Amino acid sequence: MQLKGLVRFFAIALTLICLYQLSFTWFVRNHESEMDKKATLWLKKFPTAEQQYPGNKELQAAYSDSLEELKKDRLLRLLDSTKDSKLAFGLTTYRSAKDKELMLGLDLQGGISVTMEVGLDALLKSLANFSKDEGFNKALNAATARKANSGADLITLFFEEYKKASPDGKLAPLFTSRSNGALKIDDSNKKVEDYLRKQSDAAFSNTYRILRTRIDRFGVASNNINPDAAKGRINIELAGVSDKERVRSYLQSTANLQFFEVYTWENKDIQSGIVAADKLVQDFLNGSNNKPTIDTAKKLVAAKTVDKVDTTKTATISSLANNKAAATVDTAKAKSNENPILRILQVTQPYQAENGRAVYPAALGYIQSKDTGTLNDYLSMESVKSKLPSNLQFMYGKAELDDPKFRDVLMLYAVKTLDNGQAELEGDHISGASQDYDERGRIAIKMNMDKMGSNIWAKMTTRNVGKPIAIVLDNFVYSAPNVNDPITTGNSQISGNYTVKEAQDLSEILESGKLPAPAKIVQSQTVGPTLGKESIKGGAMSFLIAFIVIFALMLLYFNTGGWVANIALILNLLFTIGVLSALGFTLTAPGIAGLVLTIGMAVDTNVIIFERIKEELTKGKNYATAVADGYKRSLSPVLDAHVTTLLTAVILAYFGLGPVLGFATTQIIGILLSLFCGILVSRLITDWYTNKNRHFEYFTGISKKIFKHASFKFIEYRKYAYIMSAVIFVLGIASFYNGFDEGVEFAGGRSYTVKFDKPVDPETIRNELKTVFGETPIIKTVDTKNQVNITTSYKIKETGNNIDTEVEQLLYNGLKNQLPAGTSFNSFEKNYKQSSQTVLPTISDDLKAGATKATLFAILAICLYIFIRFRDWRYSLGTIVALLHDVFVTLIVFSFLREIVPFPLEIDQHFIAAILTVIGFSMNDTVIVYDRIREDSRLMKGNTNTTIINRAINETLSRTIMTSLTVFLTILILFIFGGEVTRGFAFAMLIGVVTGTYSSIFVAAPILVDFGGGKSLGSADTKK
Repeated sequence: MQLKGLVRFFAIALTLICLYQLSFTWFVRNHESEMDKKATLWLKKFPTAEQQYPGNKELQAAYSDSLEELKKDRLLRLLDSTKDSKLAFGLTTYRSAKDKELMLGLDLQGGISVTMEVGLDALLKSLANFSKDEGFNKALNAATARKANSGADLITLFFEEYKKASPDGKLAPLFTSRSNGALKIDDSNKKVEDYLRKQSDAAFSNTYRILRTRIDRFGVASNNINPDAAKGRINIELAGVSDKERVRSYLQSTANLQFFEVYTWENKDIQSGIVAADKLVQDFLNGSNNKPTIDTAKKLVAAKTVDKVDTTKTATISSLANNKAAATVDTAKAKSNENPILRILQVTQPYQAENGRAVYPAALGYIQSKDTGTLNDYLSMESVKSKLPSNLQFMYGKAELDDPKFRDVLMLYAVKTLDNGQAELEGDHISGASQDYDERGRIAIKMNMDKMGSNIWAKMTTRNVGKPIAIVLDNFVYSAPNVNDPITTGNSQISGNYTVKEAQDLSEILESGKLPAPAKIVQSQTVGPTLGKESIKGGAMSFLIAFIVIFALMLLYFNTGGWVANIALILNLLFTIGVLSALGFTLTAPGIAGLVLTIGMAVDTNVIIFERIKEELTKGKNYATAVADGYKRSLSPVLDAHVTTLLTAVILAYFGLGPVLGFATTQIIGILLSLFCGILVSRLITDWYTNKNRHFEYFTGISKKIFKHASFKFIEYRKYAYIMSAVIFVLGIASFYNGFDEGVEFAGGRSYTVKFDKPVDPETIRNELKTVFGETPIIKTVDTKNQVNITTSYKIKETGNNIDTEVEQLLYNGLKNQLPAGTSFNSFEKNYKQSSQTVLPTISDDLKAGATKATLFAILAICLYIFIRFRDWRYSLGTIVALLHDVFVTLIVFSFLREIVPFPLEIDQHFIAAILTVIGFSMNDTVIVYDRIREDSRLMKGNTNTTIINRAINETLSRTIMTSLTVFLTILILFIFGGEVTRGFAFAMLIGVVTGTYSSIFVAAPILVDFGGGKSLGSADTKK
């Protein structure tokens, strides 16, 4: 009774928690929908494209694009300004609810995903002062080459290679000069290795910090950044961002560390300038000339049509944004426009120093982050700029406030630039920095500069005694300490109210000025919003249809007992989605595929249990006893089946990346919850119903007849099965020689999905693109005849910010004949290119190595588990042969039918996910058969192994077929309705489900007969 009480408690608690968690998603969607309506209403203030450019389709299209970008910007501002708006009847805010909503992946909402690799090879060269030492350079080049196909870090590989190149060589002399005293010339290579590891860790964490700060400035509703220090890679996802070139340029740019003098409120020109600017903006907002004009829109359209000449220059909406405040004002509310700048900027006040002198803070004031867009608009107005010094540049910095209420408060600084707009001192003059303590024991940062930097620093500090100097990285002020005395030696100490962590972070930022560890993009993927919506539609449809079909099948086959399975299924799905949301996981298209698969696999638990209950009822037992025995005797095969599937899912999660990781995560959660719902909750419902002097029916007219008195002679036909298996193994090996179509993830290259207005001929496109690329691209039709996938390796080994743009320009040129006349490059990018993906050879080799390891580990892990469970090597042998059989059949189909089927059959991460899932699922049926064989071997002592195995297979035939049928139906629905993203995965799974069922009966089981010399099938268990 205590167990039932716990199950009841956890079931109710989980239901309430999941409903509570998912409610945030509903509230967020409602709020964002309202803000979208407001943005749409605001946009109506501008003329329509037809009104602005009557009869000119090209300019209309460009103008419409401009308005759409303007609406996006307006929506972001509305959402940002309503972060603290109350939702859910005042119980939460938009900001809080947004943090708790179920996040959608890029493949569902559109956006950009990049994988960046930190260039530690450049770091080592810099630390060695770009040494010409032959052994050093040879070892570094070899280590960099090995890194592409190795899971080891570059430092380990470098020392291994250096030992080969110079067995007796000493590295300390190469690194001493730039080690800032950390190394001596006679130090051992081990000490050098420790030093390099410390430097590489610092460089990686600093690169991560810089990228974290940079992506926060994209203004996207949701972003995600995941560092992998072991591989030196950082995965970044930016939802809703479509300007790939801007992302590439911004993320790959070198960290720009600079030192600026600062204007404070002590400066009378600043005080009078800000006050005058505030009055000027107020007058402008209250003036009559505040309606949205189209002059700036015309300029924007003109800029968009320039792509015919120069496609590297894309239009921005800054000119429209500058007048946005004027476009939105209502002159009837003039009072609300009083002090527009000083109303949102809280001016800092001077404080009294120890000597009694008034000291002005480095920052001009504090501002809410949600108001920075408005302030930027005001400060960028030419009339406002004229009131301020010409060498002034505004920058934001982190507010030095400990109160969590001020986490969205920024500090506004006014820095002095040179006449050319640059800083007087750049970060590349820093020779070293580290966390230290000052003479009073306070936490400080020690900083050293080279000779040129020391001279500049001496002049700056001499001019600014008692004044602040801003330390700026990527136009963001990290600190602005006051100068106490002139620093003429180049050795400085920065102290203040720093924590150890803050001091370490700032020292690493200062170090970034001398440590070039550039991060380059090794993989990128862009998904357009249209394709994302189609993925959501396809995933939702396949999920709904699969649910209805399985729901009906349970009632059709198990009568009223099917209601138990369906209730468990509903709870399983609710719990899975709720847990995904609660733990902050992202739902992707493969994640939806995982949910669809969960529908099929969740009811498998009940199928196994109900089939056993039916078997016990057939033996003449009453309902209470049959139910009790059915649950008890089904526990072992249910647990075994779930453990084998869970093993493959965990391995997939460990080796998978991006969307595949989402599938594995969904599957793991679904499997664990399936045990809870399928066993404990189902039993709770059954017992509650039975206690009211009634019982569920488990037979229907159909289920009574199917497999009744099955007595097939499976083992007698094993020789024919062996012949078929031999053919499969031969063809499986031959498939490696016949070759496969590797997806861009494994082959490396650039892949584009393009949708045309009418059906196109792939051969024509191939020939036209061959002319512009100088090589033959791979062209495949996707879903419909007017949508194709284009893969090319053109310039894939070249790096640079403009390479992608150059390739896409050539793609556009090659496809011009298939596009409507007058289609611009921008129009092609926005309306025809649905998605793009770039994978450099470095990461493709790494993905292939990871996929191979994952497959082998999955097979070995399952075989080891089977050996531990059954204590008989024959069961493990049967498992290995059956799993290889399933994998080979799938490989044969993907190799020999790739030119025949009307959809792409590619070896990529989705395929590997399917293979691992098939391996796990195939064991479901095999374990059910194995468990029954072991059970019958104890009951049928004296019978031959052939008799025992035949009986076991026949007894479990109904549940073997039913478990396979439920999964097959859900995967078939996913294949038909799920969309292109999951089609290859679904097809591989369909093959795997069929072959898995076959191999469980005709491969795994017969091996127990022909190996072991007639040894008992359950002897180990009997001894136990």
